Amino acid sequence: MFTADLAFEADFDGWRQAARAAYSRSVRPEDLAFTIAGAGETLFAEPLGPHDPDGPQPSVPKAFIDLARKLVCHADQDRLVFAYRLLWRLQSEKRLLDIASDPDVLRATEMEKAVRRDAHKMKAFVRFREIEAEDGARHYVAWFEPFHHIVEATAPFFARRFAGMVWTILTPERTAHWDGADLTFLPGASKEMRPDGDDMEALWLTYYASIFNPARLKVKAMTAEMPKKYWANMPETALVKPLVAGAEAAQRRMIETLPTLPSLRHERLQERQAMTLPQMEKTPAPGFNKVPDDLAEARDQASRCQACPLWEPATQTVFGKGPSDAPVIFVGEQPGDQEDIAGEPFVGPAGQVFDKALLAAGIDRSQAYVTNAVKHFKFTPRGKRRIHAKPNVGEIRACRWWLDLERELVKPKLIVALGATAAQGVLGKSVTIRDTRSKLIDLDGATKLLVTVHPSYILRLPDEAARVREQAAFEADMGLVLQTIPELALAA
Repeated sequence: MFTADLAFEADFDGWRQAARAAYSRSVRPEDLAFTIAGAGETLFAEPLGPHDPDGPQPSVPKAFIDLARKLVCHADQDRLVFAYRLLWRLQSEKRLLDIASDPDVLRATEMEKAVRRDAHKMKAFVRFREIEAEDGARHYVAWFEPFHHIVEATAPFFARRFAGMVWTILTPERTAHWDGADLTFLPGASKEMRPDGDDMEALWLTYYASIFNPARLKVKAMTAEMPKKYWANMPETALVKPLVAGAEAAQRRMIETLPTLPSLRHERLQERQAMTLPQMEKTPAPGFNKVPDDLAEARDQASRCQACPLWEPATQTVFGKGPSDAPVIFVGEQPGDQEDIAGEPFVGPAGQVFDKALLAAGIDRSQAYVTNAVKHFKFTPRGKRRIHAKPNVGEIRACRWWLDLERELVKPKLIVALGATAAQGVLGKSVTIRDTRSKLIDLDGATKLLVTVHPSYILRLPDEAARVREQAAFEADMGLVLQTIPELALAA
């Protein structure tokens, strides 16, 4: 019988060194024993001796190293020899760990799970209490009773999590101490050394009681995850019993005092009704005291509009541009980055796609009025770039007053909605491009609506073939515009 001495209960490095030495000397698992820090010697045993470089060398998969680290932390007294037995078997059974039905592998798996669970409990249930140090500095102390030898393996988590604190975790076998720079381990402590409370405990208990949700209480699940063994070390557990006892009454009070809220269906109906109400009444825009008489006055008022939050981060209002008697209004979604800087609609990349389609169809852009459903650029900052963000219903609704005013002042024969947001701004309700595209929709007897895609949609398509296909379809829609309004044709 050979014996190897480890420095402490979960000394993995010591175990690995001893295991390599034992295998190099062909020591079988049944002929090997381990002792902890000279705590005792096995009768008739002789020291193992150093590693024999000329003897056989063990080879194991990486998964076994991770597994062995957990096994040496288990409370089983036979864990160290058992881990060596797995190493011994792996030399002739290379895929042993893949055989889930093997008794040794099954036992190792259960032991590994138990250690992981115990480490999780330590992270969850350690409660630090502040004590007064001799030098007047803040020192935080906690008491914990693990099932397994997990202190050395778990303490680095607390060093990372509470790096700015000076703390000590007392356990019966080992004590972990962090001084703000170094993590050290000391002998175990007794229960008498654990702290009894601190000044912040009353505040913590008030907070815990206030967030306790009786409607989600499951007592069996709670006690399974928080065994009563740990309750004595956690101040909030003193509240658990009365909170559980009063849970049913508290749940009943919560239900009785819930505010009566409208259903989601009702809210959507109200929203649709608000969007479809006539917007062009003889009342000024929000924040103004006069309805503009012409586009110039409308543009001036809109430059000072603050009806929605988009005005603040945007550079300026981007109002519509074109003749006051244009036979067609093209409505986009909102200005983009370049439009926001230039103060004019459709001058960026999407504008280039738009101009190309108009030219292909033979339409003179200077004869059309071009605007957007939303007059300010909505974006999300990303470094030095401003990334387009889709307007919401409230923002479309706030700008609809100006879109309706443009429509009232220009009096077009045709409105072309470039994209779903533009169609929503014109119609006051959501529609799909698929169901409405390339169809002439009668709005009020004097004006028709044509819905198509926004030019930026073509730019975002992932492949060249799709872009060519959609560009042709978009140009076909522009051809329908010219067919409906022949006076838009370019001069010969």
